[in-house]
Amino acid sequence: MTDVKEKVARLRRAYAPHEHRPLGGYLVSMGAYAAVTGALAGLVKATGQHVPDRPATADVVLLGIATHKLSRLLAKDAVTSPLRAPFTRYDRPIGSGEVMEQVRDQGSGTRHAIGELLSCPFCLAVWVATGLTGGLVLSPRLTRLVATALTAVAASDFLQMAYAMAQRAAEGPGHDDD
Repeated sequence: MTDVKEKVARLRRAYAPHEHRPLGGYLVSMGAYAAVTGALAGLVKATGQHVPDRPATADVVLLGIATHKLSRLLAKDAVTSPLRAPFTRYDRPIGSGEVMEQVRDQGSGTRHAIGELLSCPFCLAVWVATGLTGGLVLSPRLTRLVATALTAVAASDFLQMAYAMAQRAAEGPGHDDD
């Protein structure tokens, strides 16, 4: 076992000699993702649900927008920061109810990798899309309803931002009120 640990340590140093990259934590994350995906596939098979040959375009668009919103909500929203707090440290607000956080505990591979995953909406999107896609197969009506609500919130976010930009443009230079 010590020989394996030494080889892994050498690989990590060769991969990123000037920066800490938690390769072991990434392996744990990938294993967890494979386990979740395998469990979803097993559940689909056990329940005898039909997997479509080709998803409907409307479902792909709906789940795409819902994935964007839920990933962003989980990774950046101030209200969901308690979920990230064991793995991240608050840095600063970044506007529109979102916060910037730094990954906590640079030393622990798994904790660091989870912190990166939970604070990155792009990284989290893979997990969210997998869950929503599994939900679409296992419980399509409920999943579409939840995805519709998330899509409506995403549309509202963009409208709120467009409204704020239009308001600033109408007020002219020198006005910073929202």
